[in-house]
Amino acid sequence: MRASLRTQVGLLALLQALLLTNNVTLIAVNGLAGATLASDPLYATMPVTGYVLGSAVTSMMAARVMRLYGRRTGYTVGALFAIVGSLLAWWAVTVHSLSLLVFATFVLGVYNAFGASYRFAAADAADVWRPDFKPKAISLVLAAGIVGGVLGPQLSKFTRDWLPTLFAGSYLALTVFAVLSLVLVQWFRVPESSASAAQGPERPLREILAQPAAWSAVLIAALSYGIMNLVMVATPLAMQVCSHPYSAAATVLAWHVTGMFAPGLFTGSLITRFGVIPVIVTGCLLMLACAAVSLGGVEIWRFTVALFVLGVGWNFMYTGATSLLTTAYRPSEKNRVQGFNDAVVFAVMVTSSLSSGALLHVQGWYTINAMSIPVVLVALGAALWVARIRARTAQRPA
Repeated sequence: MRASLRTQVGLLALLQALLLTNNVTLIAVNGLAGATLASDPLYATMPVTGYVLGSAVTSMMAARVMRLYGRRTGYTVGALFAIVGSLLAWWAVTVHSLSLLVFATFVLGVYNAFGASYRFAAADAADVWRPDFKPKAISLVLAAGIVGGVLGPQLSKFTRDWLPTLFAGSYLALTVFAVLSLVLVQWFRVPESSASAAQGPERPLREILAQPAAWSAVLIAALSYGIMNLVMVATPLAMQVCSHPYSAAATVLAWHVTGMFAPGLFTGSLITRFGVIPVIVTGCLLMLACAAVSLGGVEIWRFTVALFVLGVGWNFMYTGATSLLTTAYRPSEKNRVQGFNDAVVFAVMVTSSLSSGALLHVQGWYTINAMSIPVVLVALGAALWVARIRARTAQRPA
């Protein structure tokens, strides 16, 4: 049993690594590719928005496909969209079409909508073979994203000039990773938990979300991703405005994604030892520290430190929110709740990615970081609210 758990979590980690290689490469090139194709700087991040919008619009559909036909079928469909989207993006920059590039990144976003549930699939595997391993399974799969953090920026750096058209080689290279994902997912095998039938009928979504743990988890996940995305998307453009070389921006992104996913090696253990709320609170404090460092100046070392700390803060908040959410639904309800959670997350990311370029162009780097502070405080308040409710519940007589 434990061998099966290790095999499936390991496979999901590989799929997560490929997904994040795709994501980080797109983060590195989408804004800059958009800037080369857009007639107005305000539209530079439109390809980024297309990617996030594709994820947001199709996340509930992805959840439904996996509910009806299984996760392996869903992940197969997602990989096929990744292949098509990468080829479309290559062609878009080759023919210098911003609208086609936005459509291509939308298609790539469908791949992300399916792949976003790899962490939940790891929780499913733990439910089947070893329920107490669930927080660690989630964090270990997320930790595999560090491969994307290292490989993605390097891939963008080495492939941006491969072909005569700038960035065309980067998009074409992603096709190879999409094909590899398509092949690997055929080995995915996680049976449905036998506990599903014993958990009673499915409750309405509104009833599930009325629980403090549920709505707080969704809120914290969405806000953590929204702020992280707002700052991350703006970083390559901000560094370009500050006359820092592209190689420096790629390095900063590498450190950022390392911060996002390397803590996954121990975040699950921290949750098991100290509890989910302290981990989320720590993540909020780290995001506030990121804003403080960024508001101090625009030197390369500040971008590096701030984005690394931002990544670690996101990891603590997002992993914690995911673990908190898994306590709020029955096995039979998981696909609907997970799909709704990801839809909300991606909807917030659409807003942050769409506004990131415009905010940077009109208001500047400092405003973006200052705006993140009250949003993080909202997430912090939600976590403390859950902690207060749990403390009251614990004090009630049995």
